[in-house]
Formats: sequence, structure tokens, C-alpha cells
Amino acid sequence: MPIRPRTERRRRVVRLFVAALAAASFAQAGAASLDEDFMIAVANDRVGQVKDMLARGADPNAVDAIGDPALTVAARAGNANTVDVLLAAKADVNAHNKFGDTAIMVAALTGNLAIVRTLRARGASLENAGWTALIYAATGGHDAIVGYLLGEGANINAPSPNGTTALMMAVREGKGSTVDLLIAKGADVNRRNQNGASALEWAARGNEKKMAEQLRRAGAKD
Repeated sequence: MPIRPRTERRRRVVRLFVAALAAASFAQAGAASLDEDFMIAVANDRVGQVKDMLARGADPNAVDAIGDPALTVAARAGNANTVDVLLAAKADVNAHNKFGDTAIMVAALTGNLAIVRTLRARGASLENAGWTALIYAATGGHDAIVGYLLGEGANINAPSPNGTTALMMAVREGKGSTVDLLIAKGADVNRRNQNGASALEWAARGNEKKMAEQLRRAGAKD
């Protein structure tokens, strides 16, 4: 029996629809693969590959499997050249991950002053709704970055969501020179976090007697 025209048209429509779905799935798989390869290149400072992928449509604001933006990944790894390439491609300098961390914050924590300076020059914010670049720098005991951020206008007493300050974190991590620097720059030695703990109490808990003396000389009260 010959196929009726209506039946043939219906089959042609179905074939076209299936082909369109396959093409869309292939395009999505290709985009996903490009993003994955792009993030690997970013993490490993493969500058030429990063440039090539950006030219082929990779998103400079792509995120990795745990939600870190490309710029944050590059900054954490200390990949200064890749940071420059991403910024030139208009990556969002203040993009944050699910924890609220930005590229300048992770660069401050890992102690990369050059990247901190680069990000700041491109508009990276010093303040944040959560933790700050200054608190992270103090946590790592990176005095050069602490001094730089303060010179850029960072709030020395800016609290984290639970009220923790840069001075408290420097004490907690045993960073004596950073404690000295923050005190010299006017950090509030009697500020308390949401649990009522002060930098002096943290020094006592950590048996940091020298730091406790430093804090008391600066006016810290028991």
C-alpha cells in the first residue's frame, strides 16, 4: 500500500524534530566540554590555551564544579598571567563563590600581593557582606597585604558575619607581627564577636602569653 502524503509529512516532521534535538544536545555537550577544559587551563595557568578558548566562546565568568569563578581559581593558584587574561576578557572582578569569597579575598589569604594589587586596580571591592580581604590577609599573617589593604582604605575593624575581626584572626592563628601591625594601625583591641569573645580571650585560649601582653599594653581589658 502506498504511503499517504499526510503520513509521509508526519514522518518527516518527526525526523526533523529528532535531528534538532540531537544537534541541541551535541551543542550543549560541546559547551560543557569547553567549560571544563577551560577551567582546567585556568587552574594550570595555560595562558595560550585560555586565550584560545576565550576566542572560541568560553565564558570568562565560568565556574568550576564547586562553584568557584574562573578568576577566583586563577587567583588562588597564583596564576597572575591568567588573571590578567581573564580581566582583559571582562571577567567580573567581584564575582563570588557560594561562600561569598572573591578573587581578591583568596589572593589575600594565599599571600599573593601582586595579584591583590592587580585585582584592586581593576575595581575589586575591599568590603564584603561576609568575610573581607583584610581578615583573610591577617589570617594568613601576610603583613605586606594587610598594610596595602589598609592603605587602600580597608576598614580595620570590619567584622565577619559572626563579629570576628582581622585582629582576632591574627591572634587565633598566632601571627604576632600581624597583631603588632594591626594594633599600630589602630585596631580596636576590645571589640568582641557575637559569642562575646575578644582578641585577648583568644590569646588566652591559645596560651599566647606574648600576644596577651601586647594586647594589654594596647589597652585590652580582661
